Amino acid sequence: MPAYKDDKTGKWYAKFYYKDWQGVNRQKWKRGFATKKEALAFERDFLEKQSANPDMTFQALYEIYIEDMSGRLKESSIQHKKNIYETKILPYFGKMPINEIKATDIRRWQTQIMRDSHEYKDTYLKSINNQLSCIMNYAKRFYDLNTDPCGKAGSMGKSSAEEMEFWTLDEFLAFRDAIKDKPVSYMCFEILYWTGIREGELLALTAEDINLAEKSIRISKTYSRSKGKDVITTPKTKKSKRTVPIPDFLFQEVKDYMDRQYMLDPKSRLFPFTKSFLAHEMKRGSKASGVKKIRIHDVRHSHASLLINEGYDALVIANRLGHEKVSTTLNTYSHMFPHKQKELVDNLQNLGEKAIPTPPSPDDIFSLDIFEDTMEETVTTHFPTTPVGPIPKEKTPGKVIQMPFRNIV
Repeated sequence: MPAYKDDKTGKWYAKFYYKDWQGVNRQKWKRGFATKKEALAFERDFLEKQSANPDMTFQALYEIYIEDMSGRLKESSIQHKKNIYETKILPYFGKMPINEIKATDIRRWQTQIMRDSHEYKDTYLKSINNQLSCIMNYAKRFYDLNTDPCGKAGSMGKSSAEEMEFWTLDEFLAFRDAIKDKPVSYMCFEILYWTGIREGELLALTAEDINLAEKSIRISKTYSRSKGKDVITTPKTKKSKRTVPIPDFLFQEVKDYMDRQYMLDPKSRLFPFTKSFLAHEMKRGSKASGVKKIRIHDVRHSHASLLINEGYDALVIANRLGHEKVSTTLNTYSHMFPHKQKELVDNLQNLGEKAIPTPPSPDDIFSLDIFEDTMEETVTTHFPTTPVGPIPKEKTPGKVIQMPFRNIV
């Protein structure tokens, strides 16, 4: 483990060979040490870390990670990851060896992202940070990365939005009237509001998914757009595959819409549009009606709010929305339930009043006959007549101390 001194600068430098993560021999230089001891210490620490720590670049790790995940995740999820990595993460970390990425590097990156992307919502910032954590955890698990810079650096953004926007029934009806000039727009938002399905689930619907006999909609797939092509995949979770019953008025509207379609293919999409079409109609309808503009996904929240106000519990709502767990429903909409507490307390009060026994009237309590009967029974029961005098010796179980007699006045 030699160290060398630079005659020109008077500083020491370390120069040695090691094997990288692919087994290729490489040479490592590090200059600027004040003493030989510092140079040797650097070499020793580097080799110790290298023995259990990969030095591949972040770019190389990214390519391995994406190739591995492509066989495990849906295409839409892979595209979401690629977009974040290629635009937000690789420009900063791409050329850095992953075993040299420190918590301070991640903190500086977070600061840059938050400063340069001030229009991003907190939930999106959290999603960006989560993707960096995912790939570093992948390196720890499969490539023996022995550091946790993401954990030390902490996160950015928030996992959930501070406020959830939704329409009341009156607001939706006003919006609906503003877009009824386009039957397809009217039908899209009718289904979204009265069923609570996701926009991708709506855009993937076919005529086969409408059960005319049972008046229900089958959710078995979702729609997305990737590289200029329409992509139909399975829904978000296992619970997302569900059957959603619909009211008679909505069933009749859907049936009329299908009847108006010329030579309707049962396997073709009922709404052959993209999500940008819905966003455009949202903007148009909000402007025309004066109703606040919300996200398309917030129409789903509006349906949940409607059900909560009608008194339905979290389990019913979770099954209708296709949540994987009831806890998801509670965590998402818990702030909407407290207003039902007054109704709950009123119901408990009504039940409690019925359960309280009717007390006897004062006339009954102080009735002379009842009082005399009670006293007689009490005296007879609790003060039986006993012989006065000492206890006979033959009946005495042991030594008895004779008590003096007292006159009771």
